[in-house]
Amino acid sequence: MTEPQFLVPAEAMTVASVAAFLKAEWAGGDGDRVIGRVSALSNAAADSLTFLDNPKYGDQLAATRAAACLVSARQRDLVPAGVAAIVVPHPHAAFVQVSRKLYPQALRPQSLFGATGISPGAMIHPSARLEPGVVVDPGVVVGPQAEVGSGTLLAAGCVVGPGVRIGRDCAIGPHVSLVHALVGNRVILHAGVRVGQDGFGFELGRVKHAKVPQVGRVIIQDDVEIGANSTVDRGHVLDTVVGEGTKIDNLVQIAHNVEIGRHCVIVSQVGISGSARLGDFVMLGGQVGVNNHVTIGSGAQIAATSIVKDDVPDGARWGGRPAKPVREWFREIAAVERLARARPADRDEGAS
Repeated sequence: MTEPQFLVPAEAMTVASVAAFLKAEWAGGDGDRVIGRVSALSNAAADSLTFLDNPKYGDQLAATRAAACLVSARQRDLVPAGVAAIVVPHPHAAFVQVSRKLYPQALRPQSLFGATGISPGAMIHPSARLEPGVVVDPGVVVGPQAEVGSGTLLAAGCVVGPGVRIGRDCAIGPHVSLVHALVGNRVILHAGVRVGQDGFGFELGRVKHAKVPQVGRVIIQDDVEIGANSTVDRGHVLDTVVGEGTKIDNLVQIAHNVEIGRHCVIVSQVGISGSARLGDFVMLGGQVGVNNHVTIGSGAQIAATSIVKDDVPDGARWGGRPAKPVREWFREIAAVERLARARPADRDEGAS
């Protein structure tokens, strides 16, 4: 049994056509050699396109068996004989350009059933409205009064709740659930994303805790991408908002009433508590925690594993537990290290 290749190039390219596509010069190798895949330097085969973006991997370049390698001008002489050197200003960015051209199907979830229309195995309420060109896999449930725009994929097992609206050219991955939500155009939700479920709200009491009704919505604006198994709770009385162009990694929790600005980047295992606000172009590293009602200003960057308990100014770089300006945080770390080095070695109890 041969191993399957799950993603294959959507079109045929050669070394010469790759160079032409990038408007780049190339030398060495065979311009007619077919590019059948993209690879790392270490596992490149005779039909691979690869790249060198970091000089520390020069030894891997010297041993590569690729058809062609994307390199900067100062690294072109490192390319071994028989491998075409395609000279570009930014090798990794060029590698991404070619990869997007070769593998457009890898840019968003695809139908798991190879469907091109509405599968007879889907359950679509008679009052739902699907525009022409929607692809619906088996096991999909679309509730009453829901609306789905043309070019959108609903992958196997996803659930679209009553009144939910999904824009055009979206990709809703397998087993996604959407309730109480309005979704813009070109939105990508990967497998297992949960949108619009209850926010965590309880009026705490000595005898019991009373559940607070969550009556807001989730609004996801255009060009947002949300990674697998992330959750976006609906608002309490306000809406939870994810701004245009924001990219969210896997396993992220966004609580009720949170407002996220445009083009933010939120990395895996971040938790954002209720009513927090993020400006535009905010970046949160992995496992950052944001307290409720905190505001993080536009352009701010928060280092991985930090806990944000105070408002962060526009453009600031903070880190630590609790988070503070990075220079202050680094000074504290250095001071602790100096204290640790200066402390006399502890003696073992009972030593003579």
